[in-house]
Amino acid sequence: MLLTITTTQNQATDLGFLLHKHPGRVQAFEQSFGTAHVFYPDADESHCTAALLLDVDPVKLVRTRGRGTPDFSLGQYVNDRPYAASSLLASAMANVFRTAMRGRCDQRPELAETPIPLEVVLPALPCRGGPGQAERFFAPLGWDVSAVPVPLDPEFGDWGDSRYVTLTLTGTLRLADALNQLYVLLPVLDDAKHYWMAPDEVDKLIRAGEGWLATHPERGTITRRYLANRRGLVRTALGRLADAEDATDEALDPAQVEEEPPVIEDGEDRSPPEEQPVSLAEHRLQAVVQALHDEDARRVIDLGCGSGKLLSRLAKDDFFSEISGTDVSHRALSHAWRRLRWDQRPHHANDRSNDRVKDVFQGALTYADERFRDYEAAVLMEVIEHIDPPRLSAVERVVFAHAKPRVVVVTTPNSEHNVRYEGLAPGAMRHPDHRFEWTRAEFRAWADRVAGAHGYSVRHVPVGDDDPEVGAPTQMGVFTR
Repeated sequence: MLLTITTTQNQATDLGFLLHKHPGRVQAFEQSFGTAHVFYPDADESHCTAALLLDVDPVKLVRTRGRGTPDFSLGQYVNDRPYAASSLLASAMANVFRTAMRGRCDQRPELAETPIPLEVVLPALPCRGGPGQAERFFAPLGWDVSAVPVPLDPEFGDWGDSRYVTLTLTGTLRLADALNQLYVLLPVLDDAKHYWMAPDEVDKLIRAGEGWLATHPERGTITRRYLANRRGLVRTALGRLADAEDATDEALDPAQVEEEPPVIEDGEDRSPPEEQPVSLAEHRLQAVVQALHDEDARRVIDLGCGSGKLLSRLAKDDFFSEISGTDVSHRALSHAWRRLRWDQRPHHANDRSNDRVKDVFQGALTYADERFRDYEAAVLMEVIEHIDPPRLSAVERVVFAHAKPRVVVVTTPNSEHNVRYEGLAPGAMRHPDHRFEWTRAEFRAWADRVAGAHGYSVRHVPVGDDDPEVGAPTQMGVFTR
């Protein structure tokens, strides 16, 4: 199996820094099913290509296949897995380029956050659904897609094309984003995996899909294929995507998860209409906006605004007169600005929401910042659980002692509710970036202590379906000074 990644950016050999693999060396990495080789067939300052060649050991490969597999016997003799890109290559990528996929580059940190021109080539990729399927999966991510069918036999054109394509992707993206997209979509296009699907596959999907999967128009199909149509895992993954990425559309849609056929009578669909469930992300947005209305807080700053979903909601509400947002991540802020610009596109000429957006800027909640002050309300929606516990006291001082708005709204997961997420391992958290998740008693104790120390009172509001045994999935504290 072969994968090549080419860039033509200035000082193109800096690709070696991003991949953490020196352009002047050939390196080999042992895998459970063979050996992965990394080398650079072309490397100069204007054009650099890195290649990942996976040499699969047929004996090891056979040992990874269960005897219950329908083609087990034949597969020992006739098998495309050693040659066609699949989940084997995705697994090798995760092992060999682990640091690059996380977006870490200590020697060139600014380069790791910068979109660069890339060309990715996979000479042989199984593509169930044909070239159009590759277009549907990769084009929404900003790639120009070329998927050329591979003929069954060039000498016998009448035989037609195989299910393989030569895939070429060109675009300008962060390298980490490109690698994570490939990690998810290679086995999705193949619609097969070489290993058993464990519950931790949901965590892998959420981690690799961060920032792109939740808003992908084919996210339902991608999630189902990646998780091998395991209904419980698919339902959990769609719910967590909606929770983590503010993707309200299609989240936990039974039609997407269960794929139940319609009821057809006399040539017409007689299936009863189903009410679409409201996602937890939407419940949370509604609860926060309602709390601000209840407290008559019209000037609001969103601390940790992320991709700007709450900012967009507030900007469209005539009740609010001034809103701002801040986040530590440049990438998140770029998403927020794009969302706000899209919401204020030209055919909304009568929309005055643009006048309500005061500023969207980078800032760290652990440091006092004058720009946080002079607002009636501050919102920390799903923010505190991303902060290391030793630094949480600094955030408390910045928000409640320095900025000290009249109202502070805080939401955070209720860890007791995690047992209701099928596929989430005991003790695991809902998102890989969470530093902690509190029970209702732990959140109440923290909120009461902070309120008492800084002259606030606090009321607690459950958000989402309130389970009589484990409570609502999200807990909200509304602090008033």
